[in-house]
Amino acid sequence: MRNAYSVENVRAAEQRLMAQGPPGMLMQRAAAGLAVECAQLLGKVYGSRVTLLVGSGDNGGDALYAGARLARRGAGVSAVLLDPDRAHPGGLGALRAVGGTIVRATEARARDVVAGARLVVDGIVGIGGRGGLREPAARLVAAVRDDAHIVAVDLPSGVDADTGEVRGEAVRADVTVTFGAYKPGLLIDPAREYAGVVRLVDIGLELAADEREVEAPQYADVARLLPVPGGESDKYRRGVVGVVAGSARYPGAAVLCVAGALRGGAGAVRYVGPAADAVLARFPETLVSAGPPSKAGRVQAWVAGPGLGDDEERLRDVVAADVPVLIDADGLRLAGERDVRARRAPTLLTPHAGEAAALLGVARTEVEAGRLAAVRELARRYGATVLLKGSTTLVASAEGAVRVNPTGTPWLATAGSGDVLSGLAGSLLAAGLGARDAGSVAAYLHGLAGRHAAAGAPTAAQDVADAIPTVWRDVSRP
Repeated sequence: MRNAYSVENVRAAEQRLMAQGPPGMLMQRAAAGLAVECAQLLGKVYGSRVTLLVGSGDNGGDALYAGARLARRGAGVSAVLLDPDRAHPGGLGALRAVGGTIVRATEARARDVVAGARLVVDGIVGIGGRGGLREPAARLVAAVRDDAHIVAVDLPSGVDADTGEVRGEAVRADVTVTFGAYKPGLLIDPAREYAGVVRLVDIGLELAADEREVEAPQYADVARLLPVPGGESDKYRRGVVGVVAGSARYPGAAVLCVAGALRGGAGAVRYVGPAADAVLARFPETLVSAGPPSKAGRVQAWVAGPGLGDDEERLRDVVAADVPVLIDADGLRLAGERDVRARRAPTLLTPHAGEAAALLGVARTEVEAGRLAAVRELARRYGATVLLKGSTTLVASAEGAVRVNPTGTPWLATAGSGDVLSGLAGSLLAAGLGARDAGSVAAYLHGLAGRHAAAGAPTAAQDVADAIPTVWRDVSRP
């Protein structure tokens, strides 16, 4: 897992480490790592023009010491001080000692110094910053030329380290060099889009796993969770997933949900609904039933909601089941908060931002701006696991770290893609994964399948479903 920690916990770990070593040790470690990343981005350091945007915090000191290291290698380094009286004195002295140029942000030439740089280091605001960029910082950042590289120190100035929120103008970095541990805002949109490529520099911090706020699964984590049939497996041991989806108006939702379930490894799929003919035409192996879900036969999990319309009766029958249930799309609108909270078996809700906003009674823009807060509140309010779909899909339970999915592509923003995801997650629930793991693994595979199917071009939901076995094989391969 790639673990992210709150500002409070990172600072506490820094204080513990600083108490054990000489003054300035952490800053020198951070500056050394920052200078290495800057040098790699420049390629040729000698003769390169580098500008440091320096605020009053420790990350301004990191930038100054890193700039001094680059200057010793022949770079022309200038520091633009946004708060000259509070700039780090040791860092300033180090840069001056190697011939660096010091410019006040209020000087007329400050903008030209920024515009003339090949690489700009953002050391404006540290991890404790709140709100967007203020003047003159915003004006100077706007002066960076289009072909210059921007490297953010610890995180881009103007983004919230703990939440990923961006309230106002912020630096859009090509690379963010973060120290000691990832911060949640580096992994969660909208801030993630401002961070660019994130590089972690180890400065010796010790942080406990149970202190993490956010975790991002990696290949190995997903591989360990993938259900693999044994020699004695039959369709029931592999898991039978029931699907209550589709309507006369939206039969395709049922077809795509069944596709996701079959490609996700279900031993069998039972379909209950009015789109049986469309489902059987595409997947003749599906077991169909005209009766209520409770009479359809044995299942280990249900998926309900995609394209369901206003069929509240079928949905309530599923919600009353004593097996894991995934509720999506129309099901989210029809399922009551009280009924979901009353369930004994695991429940997985899979809203997109608009559906989440309706459940929370807020504007969609509020959910999109504060995705972490929204998914946590939904999990708390419904007593369920929530998979909040979007540019960064989040999975939250009532307790524990929120999981953020690192895979995907903008091409997944296509009709029916969410139906495939629901079926895939439902098959994993039927195979025995807990709701949090099922949602996380499904989102990861779905994102990889989207990348594989699109390959940089438009794709359709059925293509995504068809790509799931390929990416499953890639992930599970040693």
